Amino acid sequence: MANKQYQFKLVLLGESAVGKSSLVLRFVKDQFDDYRESTIGAAFLTQTVTLEDQTTVKFEIWDTAGQERYKSLAPMYYRNANCAVVVYDITQASSLDKARTWIRELQRQADPSIIIALCGNKVDLAARRQVLQEEAKKYAEEEGLMWMETSAKTGEGVTEVFTAIAKKLPLTAPPPRSGRNVAGARTGVDLNKQASGQGQNESCNC
Repeated sequence: MANKQYQFKLVLLGESAVGKSSLVLRFVKDQFDDYRESTIGAAFLTQTVTLEDQTTVKFEIWDTAGQERYKSLAPMYYRNANCAVVVYDITQASSLDKARTWIRELQRQADPSIIIALCGNKVDLAARRQVLQEEAKKYAEEEGLMWMETSAKTGEGVTEVFTAIAKKLPLTAPPPRSGRNVAGARTGVDLNKQASGQGQNESCNC
């Protein structure tokens, strides 16, 4: 029997320069670029995670720009998202405040059952830490969020974040009746059933 395969839409949010694009680059290509340019609008990448039971989870990743002038575009990317990674920089206390703003927006505007992970990036710069682990962890617990710290530069914790999200996604729920990931339906696309149909990926409705 073929291994189960599911597809989910994931969005990255957070202030500019917290390392969102670097996290995705590390996760998708296992690379790091010290001089990465700011994202314009959003970038799209895909990557898969294989769980212990050999279930494959494919993430459609929308890496959004952090600059204020692109903020109005964000709902277009987090609409219908199954999961979100909200990133802050552990060396910039203000970036956690911005992350809280994004989380409030997701809680208000995104699907109520969206899985949200709060991610403190740049642990390789621990000597310059401004955001205490205890503070971020306590906030995440109060809001019912996943919380982890990472370093896109060294790779520490990066795969673990996405794997932890994959484990929390509802892999047993049936796909939406219409077969599309429509508003209000956050079930992932079952790629096994698609393969036996047209063999075509669903649009992400972003």
